[in-house]
Amino acid sequence: MRDGGLVSEAHASTFRTVTLPFIVFTAIWGSTWIVIRDQLGAVPPQWSVTYRFAIAAVAMAAVALLKGNDLRPGRGAILPVVFLGFTQFSVNFLAVYLAERHITSGVVATIFALLMIPSTLLAWAFLGHRPTPRFLWSSLVAIAGIALLFVHEFQQHSARAGEIATGIGLTLIGLIGASAGNVVQARDEIRRFPLLPMIAWSMAAGAVIDGLVAFAMTGPPVIETRASYWLGLLYLALPASVLTFSLYYPVVRKIGPAKAAYSSVLVPIIAMCFSTAIEGYQWTVIAVAGAVLALGGMIAALSRPRAVVPAPDAG
Repeated sequence: MRDGGLVSEAHASTFRTVTLPFIVFTAIWGSTWIVIRDQLGAVPPQWSVTYRFAIAAVAMAAVALLKGNDLRPGRGAILPVVFLGFTQFSVNFLAVYLAERHITSGVVATIFALLMIPSTLLAWAFLGHRPTPRFLWSSLVAIAGIALLFVHEFQQHSARAGEIATGIGLTLIGLIGASAGNVVQARDEIRRFPLLPMIAWSMAAGAVIDGLVAFAMTGPPVIETRASYWLGLLYLALPASVLTFSLYYPVVRKIGPAKAAYSSVLVPIIAMCFSTAIEGYQWTVIAVAGAVLALGGMIAALSRPRAVVPAPDAG
C-alpha cells in the first residue's frame, strides 16, 4: 500500500508540474499563430514584437514580485539574459512575424513541429542528451512531410515562389532561435537563477533588441488605432507570453528541451484548424500527406518514454 501511495503521489506531482502546464501552454500557443496574423497591418511586425515583449516584461516582473522574487538578476546572469532575449524573444519571434507576411500561419506552425530536431541536436551537443536511432529516423520522416508541405505551397502559389521561399527561410531561422533558447534554459549553470526574474529580464532584453531592429529597419514607432490589434497584442503579451513561458520553462528544466518541444507537434494541429477556417488554407492530397508525415514522424520520435536518452554522465 505504501509503495502504491508513493506511486500515486508521484503521478499526481507529475500531472501538476508537467502534464497540466504542458496542456495549457500548448493550447494557448496553438491559437497564437492566427492572432499574430491579425497583427500584420499598419504596424510593422518588428514594432509589434517590440510592443509585445515590452508589455510582457513588465507583467512578468510584476508576477515575480508578487511571488516574492528578487528582481536583481544576480551575478553572472547578464550574459544568459541577453542571450535568451536575443534568441528566444528577438530572433525567434521576429522571424515568425515576418514569415507570416509570406505564408499562412498554419504552415508556419507546422514547420515549427520540427522544433524537436534542432532542440535535440543542440541538447546532445551541449547537455549530453543523446538521441536514439529511433528519434533520428522518425525525424527524417517528419522532414519528408515538411518537404511535401513546401511542394504544396509552391504548387498552389507558383507565382509567389520567391515570397514562399522567404517565408520558409524566415521560419527556419525562428526555429533555430527557439531551439537555442530552450537549450540555454536547460543548462545547469542557468537553472540556478530564479526563473521568473530571469524570464522578465530576458523579455526586456528582447524588447530592447527588437526595438533597435525595428527602428533600423522601419523607422520610428507606428501606433495602431484598431481595438482588435490592441486586444490581440494584450493576448499575445499576457496569456501567450507571461503565462505560457512561466509554465513552459519549468517544464524544460524538469524534462529537458527535446521532450518539452513535443508541444510543437500538437500546436500545429490547432493552428491548422484556425488556418483552414479563417485563412482559407486549401488542402490537397500532397498537403494532407505532408502534415501526416510531419506530425506522425515527430510523434514516433517521442512515443517511447526514452525517445531521447541522456548520456551516462547526464544528471
